[in-house]
Amino acid sequence: MLEEVECWLARRSWSVADRPMDRLLAARAAEAGRGSVSVVLPALNEEATVGEIVATIRRELMEKVRLVDELVVIDSGSTDATAEVAREAGARVVHRDAILPRIPAVPGKGEVLWRSLLVTGGDIVCFIDADLKDFSADFVSGIVGPLLTEPDVQFVKAMYDRPFGIDPDGPASGRTAGQGGRVTELVARPLLNLHWPQLAGFVQPLGGEYAVRRSLLERLPFPVGYGVELGLLVDALHTVGLDALAQVDVGVRRHRHQDGQALGRMAAAIYRTAQLRLSRGHLIRPVLTQFERGENGFVPRTHAVDTEERPPMCEIEEYVSRRAA
Repeated sequence: MLEEVECWLARRSWSVADRPMDRLLAARAAEAGRGSVSVVLPALNEEATVGEIVATIRRELMEKVRLVDELVVIDSGSTDATAEVAREAGARVVHRDAILPRIPAVPGKGEVLWRSLLVTGGDIVCFIDADLKDFSADFVSGIVGPLLTEPDVQFVKAMYDRPFGIDPDGPASGRTAGQGGRVTELVARPLLNLHWPQLAGFVQPLGGEYAVRRSLLERLPFPVGYGVELGLLVDALHTVGLDALAQVDVGVRRHRHQDGQALGRMAAAIYRTAQLRLSRGHLIRPVLTQFERGENGFVPRTHAVDTEERPPMCEIEEYVSRRAA
C-alpha cells in the first residue's frame, strides 16, 4: 500500500461513534442553512425492505432530530408495491421516467442516481440502497457526519462487514462474516489496486451507501448501470483528490445477495467502466455471453454490457435553470 494511502487511512477513516448526534446537529446549525441533506433511495421491486428503511430514517433523523431535510425514493419501474409502501412509510416517491422526460430513461441504477439530482435540493446528497435488512439510521448519519464537520471532505463511503451465507434472511450467526461483496473482491479491488492505487484503502468501494456534496456530484459523469459506484469514486479522486474522500464504519450490512450470473453481468459493467476511464476508448464487443443449462445441454444467453454514461448534471439545461431559480 502506498504511504499516501496509509496516511489517508489514519486521517480519513472513522467510525460512526466518532461523531455523536449532538455534534452533528451543532455543526449543521453552524452552517446557517448551507448544510441541508437529501436522502435518495433508488428502488426496483423492493417492497419487502423499502418501508422499514424509509420509516427508520423519517423517525430517527427527521422527527426525533432534524438531520435529514428530504427523503426521496426514485422508483425505476417496479412491478410490485414498492412505490405504495415507500409513500405510506413517509417518503416522497418519484418515478424515474417522470424526471427529465426530454431524455428517454434507460434501465440501470446509475441512471436513477443521476436523475435524482433534478428532484432533490440538498447541499449534501446521501444515497442508500433500498434492499437493506435490519437497517440502522447510522448508515445515514455516519456518512453525512464528516460532510458536516470537515469542510475539506466532499465524498464519504460507508464501510461495513457483509455477511454471506446460504440463508440471507437467517441470523447472522449462520453466515460467514466478511464474505459478501464478491464482485468487490474479484473485480473492483484488483482493478483499483492496479490502476488507481490511491483508492486501495476503501473497504467497500462498490457499496451503495455514500454521501457527497452536490457541488461535486453535479460535475461528475454517471455510468448508467452497475459501474456507477466505481465510476463516481475514480472520477471524484481525479476531480478533488484523495484527501477530500473519506469512509465511515457503520457496522454490518445485510441485504439480498445476487446469483452468480447477475454478478457476472455486474462485473462486466464494472470492468467496462474501468476500461473506459483507463483508455477513454470503447469496447470492441460490449456484450457478455453466459450459459444456462437447458433440457438439451447448455444454452448461451447474451447480455449487453452498459456502455452509456450520462454527462455531468451541470451540463443539463433543465438542472442549471432549476438551480438558478
